[in-house]
Amino acid sequence: MRRTPLLGEVDDAAVEAFATSGVMQLFRKGTYLLHQGDEGTDVFFLWRGRIELSSVSSTGHRQLHTRIDPPQFFGEFSVLGQMPRSVTALALEDSEVWVVPGDRYLGFLETEPAASRAMLRVLARQIHAHEAFVEDLLHLDLKGRVAKRLLSLVTASFEDLPPDGAIVPSIVTHADLASLSGGSRENVTRILSEFQRRGLVARDGRRYVLRDIRGLARLAGL
Repeated sequence: MRRTPLLGEVDDAAVEAFATSGVMQLFRKGTYLLHQGDEGTDVFFLWRGRIELSSVSSTGHRQLHTRIDPPQFFGEFSVLGQMPRSVTALALEDSEVWVVPGDRYLGFLETEPAASRAMLRVLARQIHAHEAFVEDLLHLDLKGRVAKRLLSLVTASFEDLPPDGAIVPSIVTHADLASLSGGSRENVTRILSEFQRRGLVARDGRRYVLRDIRGLARLAGL
């Protein structure tokens, strides 16, 4: 937990006490941890495994939000906002997850100013990410958005792009990229085929290899 932004500046004794306030649970592959529309009562911390967050719109369209790798907290926004879950969480593989009641999580934030400041930074970055996505929808064509989403899967910052040959660390389908890019699966499939013909990306089994990072960055307006 100390490796997460939330607890990076909290002293060891407080982190240990916080850790004992929750319980570890095993969620088998294919198990749902929470559902969109549920009451937000608990906060989760992924210790081992992989979790997918998605939602379904009023028109029935499925939207992939992200896939979580350890170590990472999730589910806290519903608790903070006292609102229903906005996403559904699915275990993509057998996952060990620490679960803490929402009131204990809030109590920890109230007594640990360093954790509260860290949470505010997390919220600010989340808002910035949403604003950036809206800006992409307004100013980038779908080809540019697909290129940018691919790059975002291999780096935490567009200011520090990896070298050519970076491998997308997870299996991402055409439908996943369509959700992340705000386009249709058919159009994204055509764009990916074009990227492969141009030598921008390649396939290594079921994973994508970004062969020309600078070329993708130009398309993404970076």
